[in-house]
Formats: sequence, structure tokens, C-alpha cells
Amino acid sequence: MRATTLSLALLTLCACTPRGEQQPKTDPQADATPATDTAATGSHAFKDAIDAGDFAEHVKHLASDEFGGRGPGTPGEDKTVEYIKAQFARIGLQPGNGSDWFQTVPMVETTADEASASMVATVGGATQALKFGSDMVIGTRTGQAQVDIKDSQLVFIGYGVDAPERQWNDYAGIDVKGKTVVMLVNDPGFHAGDAKLFDGKRMTWYGRWTYKFEEAARKGAAAALIIHDTEGASYGWDVVKNSWSGPQYDLPAKDDPAPRVSAQGWITGEAATALFKAAGQDLGKLRAAANKRGFKPVPLDATLSLALKSTSVEKSSRNVVGLLPGSETPDEAIVYMAHWDHLGTHEGETGGDNIYNGAVDNATGVAAIIEIAEAMRKAKVPPKRSTLFLAVTLEESGLLGSKYYVAHPVIPLDKTVAVFNLDALSPVGKARDITVVGQGSSQLEDLLKPLLDGQKRKAVGESNTAAGYYFRSDHFNFAKAGVPALYIDSGTDLLDGGQAAGDAGGKDYTDNRYHKAGDHYDGANWKLDGIVQDLEVVATMGTNLANGGQWPNWYAGNPFKAARDAMRPAAAASAPPAAK
Repeated sequence: MRATTLSLALLTLCACTPRGEQQPKTDPQADATPATDTAATGSHAFKDAIDAGDFAEHVKHLASDEFGGRGPGTPGEDKTVEYIKAQFARIGLQPGNGSDWFQTVPMVETTADEASASMVATVGGATQALKFGSDMVIGTRTGQAQVDIKDSQLVFIGYGVDAPERQWNDYAGIDVKGKTVVMLVNDPGFHAGDAKLFDGKRMTWYGRWTYKFEEAARKGAAAALIIHDTEGASYGWDVVKNSWSGPQYDLPAKDDPAPRVSAQGWITGEAATALFKAAGQDLGKLRAAANKRGFKPVPLDATLSLALKSTSVEKSSRNVVGLLPGSETPDEAIVYMAHWDHLGTHEGETGGDNIYNGAVDNATGVAAIIEIAEAMRKAKVPPKRSTLFLAVTLEESGLLGSKYYVAHPVIPLDKTVAVFNLDALSPVGKARDITVVGQGSSQLEDLLKPLLDGQKRKAVGESNTAAGYYFRSDHFNFAKAGVPALYIDSGTDLLDGGQAAGDAGGKDYTDNRYHKAGDHYDGANWKLDGIVQDLEVVATMGTNLANGGQWPNWYAGNPFKAARDAMRPAAAASAPPAAK
């Protein structure tokens, strides 16, 4: 999740017409173009039900070298979205955006000149040069061809959080306009393990790097740097380096008017420690101070100068939208979603393999929604409500495809019943549990429980709550807008090997394949029966919602409930009955 690929010209597409005012057709086969692309569908005979062989076939295609790592704005995008479209059409879905299978997402592609990027700290007349990639990564979201910041005062700003409802403001008593703020990743209380500060080890929205850069911009900072540490970020420096190298993507300012600093990036913990020491400060002691109420920002006896050349090009990418119309209330819809993009191809890398295939992240999620779509479309009784299957772009660049969709929905959000997000499913076999990321959020969990009971399984929260996974995938844009969203992940208490085997598998993926060129499809070692079991549960949930008329809400006290209540005031206090 979080960055991109080499830059190539994208084919110009017609602007999509939102379907907000239109009523979907009630015949699921009406206007459904049959798939004729044999390169996409091959000779594989797909089954109606969710099937491990079918799932593997989709993943193999999407994660093949031919697709080039599925980078937005590359030939790999064209292959990817055409493959998804062909599968939706083969199944018998309708185009989901009026008469169009695609929703065009405008984007600005910015590529930094990494070789010439310069960042120099000056402390007591001496200079420390920070090298791109090994010491820091830096970029701009402003679209400027040249960013020059000279002798900007460095200020340690703790965690960079201003949260009035938690009586916490790391910016209290200081004006950072024109200065460079340096801050810690994650939340106050995290490194100290203090459960009384924010949510302790469980990351909140304030712990995400996206929030921190936005808040720095709101405060007027010229630049913002996050100090990396593996525990706080939940990934190593190589993930940061890979994700921030090469082209970076944003929505145009007119589509995303949030303020932006001139430059933003990360520095390694080692580089930060040396810099703070030269400035007469102990980073360890400052970290401890930042975890206590009453922390005050600390101006450093140091300045920062940086020069960054970038090339920015306005392009576009595509969400793929397929519709299964409802037979009775087609204007109400359940959404299944997954992001199709990954990190593409990184030219000039050593080691032989420079294609970031993204088999787990997220060819598995795309294969999942295709499999669910086929099972629901081939059901004997068509659903009463519509079901929308949404494959979004630019998740790795900050959830941009889903952000654009939520701002331009083809089904109005107040008519969107629920969202099911599938992202990076683990091919490790059957488990006694299923992971609900952000457990304790919505009444969708009430609908999940009886189905898991039937499988003699249980729902558990994510084991690493510090990673903030709930804020790192596309459902989050729907959640912020108020639409109840369930983000499930594979279980970890495996039938074969128990919790120890599940934890070991997760660690192995994170350490060796996540956002690396090694995220390949591995047919010899993947165990897909657990994924099939998970998808059967999620598909049944959608079918029950499509036929049962429920309007799930967020649990009381959830920060997204107010937005849902505002859009559906009559249903604000209703709770759905248990699923059958």
C-alpha cells in the first residue's frame, strides 16, 4: 500500500457520467457485454460458486509479470482494468457507471529527481548532508517543479497531533509558519505503552502519516519530516524507501483541497538521532517527554535547507465498476471493493527482479470480489437490492481512487447499505478465527457472528493494533463519510499449526514480501481453502443484506456514527436483526 511505479503515458478516456439520478436496469443481463478477450479469460472453466481454482486463476493473471506490477498510468493499468472489466462482463454484471465500466479518476503524477535531491542540516556552523534513500525520502504534493527551502528552523513537535477532544496539542505555544517540523510516527502513549494516552498501543487516526502531514500544513509549516522506527510504523525502512521512490500520485487540488506543505518525507531513526545529538538534544529523552501530557514543542539549534526538483504531469486512472441490479429496490446497494493497483516496475534496481507483482497485495482482493460477484450473479434468486463491485485505483498512493469515488458515488452514499473491503488476504489455510480490522466498530459485526458460529469460528481483532490498518485501506474513505464498512482479513489461529503458525506466516510476509518484489503468486505453497471459507461468509452477509432490508449502523460512540445518522436520521436508532 502506498506508492507507485514508472511513468508512461495513459490513454485518454471519456469522462464518466455519474449514475446518481438514474435507476439501474432490473435485468442483470441487459446490456452486459460478453467477454471476448481470450487473453483475459483464457480456457479456464469458471464455476458458479466461490472456488479455489477460480480464485487462483485470477491471482495468477493479475500478479503475472505481463501486468508489470499494476502501476497506475502504465500499460499494466490497461491490462488490469480490461481484465477486471472482461471478468465482470463474462459473469453477467452491468456497467456500473451509467453505460460505462470505468470511473475516470484524475491524478497528478509527480516524480522527484532523486539523484539531485538535496537535504542539508546546519548545526553550529557544521553541516550534515542527508542522502535520499539511505537517510531520508522527500517529495512534494504541490505540483511545483522546484522546491527550495533555505535555513528553515527545525522544531521537534512530538507526535504532531492537535486533538482538542483528547485535550492534546503538540503545537501549543509555538508558531511553526515557515519552519520544518520533525515528529514521531504513531500516537502519544505508543512507545511508553501508556493505555491512558489516546488508545495506548492501538493506533488512532492521529497516528497515521497522512494526518501528520496534513496537520503540519494546516499549521503553516514549510516542510514536515517523520522519524521512522520499525515498531511505531509497523514496517521497516525498506518499505518507506520503496513506497516513496519513483512517481507519486495525488488527486488534483480542485478534487482534494486539503492544505499541503511544500515538502514532506521521512528520515531514518539513525539519521535523526545523529542530528538531534549534534543539536545538543537526546532523541530518546525527547521521545519519552512526547509521551506525557503537557509536552511542549522543542525548537532545535539547527536549520534545514533542501532543494527538490520534480516533474509533474496531469493524468488519469480508472476505477472499475460492475453492477448486479436489485430486483425490488435497485436504488439501494451493497458494495464489495478491493484496490487493483500495486507498485509497478522500478527501473534501475539491482538484484534481477524489479517487478512488484503484488500477488497478496492486492490481486487476492480483486480475485475475491470477482468470485463473490460470480456467486451472487449465478444465484437462483436475484437479490432484491443492488450489489456494486468496485475495483479502485491509487490505494497505494493514499487511498485516492476510493476517495474520488466517495466524492462522486455512482450510488448515493445515503442509499449505500454497507461496504465490504477485501485487501491482502493470506493464503495460509483454514483458521479457527477471522480478523475484523477495527473490531468493535459497527453492527455489521452482529451480522457476521452467527455466520461464523455456523462454521465454529470466531471474530478477533487485528493482533497488531499499533499498525493502524483500519486507516490504511479503502473502506476508510467510506467510513469517514458515514457508511458502515467491514474490513476483514484472514484468520491467524490456523487449523494446521495454531496461533504460532499464523503469526509466523504474517511476520514472514511482512518481512520478506510486503511492498517488495517478492510478493509473487506461489501455487505450490499457497493454501486457499481458508480464503474460500472467508469469502463464503462475506458473500452470505451481502446476500442477507440485499434481501433482508436492514440498515446497519455504527455502534454508539463510534466517531463515524454522527455522519451516518445525519444522512439517515429516520434509521439512526434502528439495529439490524441477526443474520439467518
